Amino acid sequence: MQKEDCFFLGKIVKKYSFKGELLVKLDTDDPEIYTEMESVFVEKNKNLIPFFVERSSLHKSTLLRVKFEDIDDDEGADYLLKCDLYLPLDFLPKLTGNKFYFHEIIGYQVEDSNFGKVGTITGVNDSTAQALFEIDRDGKEILIPLIDDFIKNVDKEKKIMHLEAPEGLIEMYL
Repeated sequence: MQKEDCFFLGKIVKKYSFKGELLVKLDTDDPEIYTEMESVFVEKNKNLIPFFVERSSLHKSTLLRVKFEDIDDDEGADYLLKCDLYLPLDFLPKLTGNKFYFHEIIGYQVEDSNFGKVGTITGVNDSTAQALFEIDRDGKEILIPLIDDFIKNVDKEKKIMHLEAPEGLIEMYL
């Protein structure tokens, strides 16, 4: 399995017991749906390694307590500490309406209700306090905050994102 065919699920943050159990900080708003996983990919030395889940449960509602098969002691758990976990993209729950995953909208055309055709989404920068659409318009980058009130419609069939950005925001980049 290649990393580009997967989505980031979370990071192993600490050991839970001396019997190899680990706590995972999940990158999701809905952690309950990941308590029944049979397996997961662990990134180690830039490789994705499949691990089978013996059991898992929510711990303090935000962390996932996981016991992997064949990890039965501190040494095995130490080996996995701070590793990222991944699942195949087809494990992502389907979203409806104007909801989307960031990877889904790459390549969408952006149309603004005031400005008109803006450009093509090349990425979403979520490393800042406010996530930003990264839009290419003839070689110029336009950044628009990813705010629900700005998103008027997501046409998944035609791959068009309809926005209503504040007046002057788009022009500021041109």
